[in-house]
Amino acid sequence: MSHMLLIIEPAGQRVTRTEAEGHEVYDRMVRFGDALRERGKLLAAESLASDASAVRISKAGGAKAQVLDGPFAEAKEMIGGFFLLNCASMAEAVAIAHECPAAEWATVEVRALAPCYE
Repeated sequence: MSHMLLIIEPAGQRVTRTEAEGHEVYDRMVRFGDALRERGKLLAAESLASDASAVRISKAGGAKAQVLDGPFAEAKEMIGGFFLLNCASMAEAVAIAHECPAAEWATVEVRALAPCYE
């Protein structure tokens, strides 16, 4: 069963770090991913660029497409990256989320992969 750990960071947090601090945080996350890969749990992992370079598209309610360039002023958080895991259960995925270094500076959300109609 696949589960995703979403790393939800406070918006703007990255720019408060020095370059050295940013590298240290990134290196910790890479080591975490490497350890998950060695355990046979990691399917994929990526860090995402800041929402400053993001674009949102919306056609809600059948309206003409709206395009909004980031950063998004109304957003208090952004998804900073993810780990896609192969776990036997939600409990196992939650246990792995407890090991994630990002829980020290961000929220780690655990989601099971499933069709959107469930």
